[in-house]
Amino acid sequence: MISNKVNSQFRTQLKARFFDLMTTDEQGGWSRFVEGIESIITDSAQAKKACIYIYNKAEDSFIPISYTWNKNPLEQEILTYQDWLWLCENQMVMGTSVIACEHSNQNDRYLIPLWNHDETYGYISISHSLEENVVLSDLEIIGEEVSNVYIKMRTYFQSLDDEKRHERLFKVTAKFHSSMNMDDVLAEIIDTLRQLYPVFDYYLLLSHDYSSAHELPIRELVYDSDGGNKSSAQAYLTGEIQFEESWNDRQSCFYAPLKGKQGVYGVLQVVAPNTVQFVDEDINFITLLANTAGNALENARLYQQSKRLITDLQLINETTHKLNSNLRLSDTISFLSNQILHSFQAEEVGVLLFQDGNVEDFQVLQESSPFFSQAGSERLVQYITASIGEQRDALFIGDFSVKNPSFYSPYQSIMAIPMIQSESLKGVVIVMHTMPYFFSFETFKLLQSLVHHSTLAFANSMLREELERLVSTDYLTKLYSRKHLDEAVHKHYDQDQDGSFIIVDIDNFKQVNDTYGHQEGDRIIVEVSNLLRQEIGNKGITARWGGEELAIYLPEVDVNEAYKIGEELVRKVRDYTNPRVTISCGVSYWDASSEGEVVDLFRRADRALYEAKESGKDCIKHDQMMGK
Repeated sequence: MISNKVNSQFRTQLKARFFDLMTTDEQGGWSRFVEGIESIITDSAQAKKACIYIYNKAEDSFIPISYTWNKNPLEQEILTYQDWLWLCENQMVMGTSVIACEHSNQNDRYLIPLWNHDETYGYISISHSLEENVVLSDLEIIGEEVSNVYIKMRTYFQSLDDEKRHERLFKVTAKFHSSMNMDDVLAEIIDTLRQLYPVFDYYLLLSHDYSSAHELPIRELVYDSDGGNKSSAQAYLTGEIQFEESWNDRQSCFYAPLKGKQGVYGVLQVVAPNTVQFVDEDINFITLLANTAGNALENARLYQQSKRLITDLQLINETTHKLNSNLRLSDTISFLSNQILHSFQAEEVGVLLFQDGNVEDFQVLQESSPFFSQAGSERLVQYITASIGEQRDALFIGDFSVKNPSFYSPYQSIMAIPMIQSESLKGVVIVMHTMPYFFSFETFKLLQSLVHHSTLAFANSMLREELERLVSTDYLTKLYSRKHLDEAVHKHYDQDQDGSFIIVDIDNFKQVNDTYGHQEGDRIIVEVSNLLRQEIGNKGITARWGGEELAIYLPEVDVNEAYKIGEELVRKVRDYTNPRVTISCGVSYWDASSEGEVVDLFRRADRALYEAKESGKDCIKHDQMMGK
């Protein structure tokens, strides 16, 4: 009778303490509540330590549920269900439900089963010192009361967690759909999970072409089964959640795909350290969060893609509009190079033109960036042009050192787009950066489109300049035409303060034709023209005036200097032509005080030439009006 009364008092006191815990520690959460239960058990059983173990069906083992277990572990291995059944058959104390384990480290070990509808769902492990008197009936009462409290409070805290999770999910969903920034979406995923499940570790497994400005736990997603994690790759490829257990590291991993309606955009890796287990409620919520985030990522990516497409179209439209506005070829190349440098953040841009489609015979345009004019660029440029000539297709290299390990190149990211017009290979645009994988595939496709739209403008610029050259140059001598010289002198009259004009005539040219034939006569005209071009260079404009007459205009050169230049021309023609011919020259001059038009400058030079002819030829005369 006394024993029953004592047991009743013990049970009442135990219930009162559990009730106090249930009503005062609600805000501490489930983990704090479990620690409180274990503390009450330890105190009530006068034990050294108590720990609650719950059966995990997935692992077929009883797992400690207290998060502080790993800081103060009991000296007992985790039991499998078969271990538990064996203990029940062999170690149960007669007349009780308590299991007494072997002595170890001066401690007695007792296991108290936790029941729910006659089914064991866990046990309490209690450690006593050997000299302590253990009341088995108290242990049984503890087991009965904990069984009831644990089930009820676990359900209660789960309902609180569900409410908290759904409230958080609602806020997160609203925030997801209010943001079109992928970094913000990813940051919100991690922040939400860390608040709800601080015991877990989180990683975002994303493809290598994603770069983030945030300090996010991002790892590269490896797709192949040889490298990296097979479970993460499987989650990404199938769009289904995956689990992975690592007993060596004593941790569990859960992989949730970030899945939208059109595809999977990454994988969320959740790591449960040590023996903390994933429960169905957590798995369902994290999966729901990952799916919501996947849809938000998809919307953000589609929005960013649409913005990028608009920007790309604007770039193409602006570039082609500018290139088709009758620019000179040099201006066309300069504009395109600057557009690429600015829009693609490239370090080097080179434009090469092929002669008659021959990739081995190319000209590097001076508007290209400095690297292409350096001595060390030839080998890399030849490699690129050879690849273009062989494939007749664009070249996209993410890491040059991997593709060509024996070939050193300071630039690892390379894009080369051929310029093809009417199936003819006109040239190539080369864009490079020192960093590997700097250019995305979208950037490569944009460059292709940009060059494709620009090639016609290149061709038109080259044709227009070729036509201008043909119109402004003499067919035979390749000197400027008389029309071009006339227009140039008129411009200098408007812009300069003075200038000189020299007219040159090959002496006795009819006799040359009669002696050597007209073909040889043409060759002599070309020979004399080349001597004049070499002597004058950039000092003036050399043109064919008509027949065997040539002309030179020297801007801002006075008559005395022009006279000396003419004397040198007379001497060089006499000394260096074969068969030997001579020339006669007439010089005229103008300055701001001169009266008359350009035609008067020409007439005065012609009169001076006539005087040179009358004076015996092979000499130069100046216009008497100007004096010498």
